[in-house]
Amino acid sequence: MNLIKQYIIQSVAFAANSLRLSTQKIEVVGLLKELISKSGDLETDIKKMKKITQFSTLAIRLNEIYNFLTQAQVDMNKLSEKFREHSQYLVKDLNNMLENVGPVNFKEAVDALYEENKPAGEDEINIDLSKRTAEDISFEQDDRETIKEKIIMDEEKEDDVFFQNYESTVLKPIKPLDTMLKNLAEGEADQADIVSFADTLSHNAEVSSRAGFEIIANMHKITAKALRLINNKILTPDKETVESMRACLIVIVAVVRGKEVDITNYLNRAEEFGERIESITAKENTRK
Repeated sequence: MNLIKQYIIQSVAFAANSLRLSTQKIEVVGLLKELISKSGDLETDIKKMKKITQFSTLAIRLNEIYNFLTQAQVDMNKLSEKFREHSQYLVKDLNNMLENVGPVNFKEAVDALYEENKPAGEDEINIDLSKRTAEDISFEQDDRETIKEKIIMDEEKEDDVFFQNYESTVLKPIKPLDTMLKNLAEGEADQADIVSFADTLSHNAEVSSRAGFEIIANMHKITAKALRLINNKILTPDKETVESMRACLIVIVAVVRGKEVDITNYLNRAEEFGERIESITAKENTRK
């Protein structure tokens, strides 16, 4: 990814971290970052975004940042200061977009954006979240995070929640898997359990993907791949690895249940872990 995209994506991430985000808003931020990351012509796409209602105000701000990076004489000594300034400017516009645009509306806007560029007969262009770039944001496991984990992972009363088939399918293995991961860190997990959970997660990733739940599908894929690497003695199930896998589970549960808890740290950690898993997998495939 080029530096301009990195700068803009990190500005968006910095701005997002200043907001209290629900799970749906976190997904929209992820989609926005992916849109920027995968753009083949960022300047043109930003200009077209200004003509689309869902993006218009935010796109004007993104265009200002793009012009600064490409047309102005950038003073490297003051770049950090400018970055903070740009990120602060984005907070209000990003918040306004998030208040009015959900994941479905965002994807509709993306379809409209690419429709103008699509030659006749060309297949529809889709955003692939499986390789979304994670920002380098530190993860602190303090008391507040522990409370969030309890809120998210604790079972809800049966008379409070009506589980659809999808929800029950996805959530059913999470608790036992969470227990297994804790045992795994202590070297007590059974190999058959590791394989079984990896297969279940892969299946649920496909189900989630077909249902259009991209973040949930990605969290399943990351955890399933990690379990297979652990089973093959390629990845060590140390505390850092296990906690990263648990972060994936927390994101799954929070998004499925619609928990109004800020899970930004968990999502960032999970995405960073996903990058690590992809890197390990790529190296292993090269050796074969």
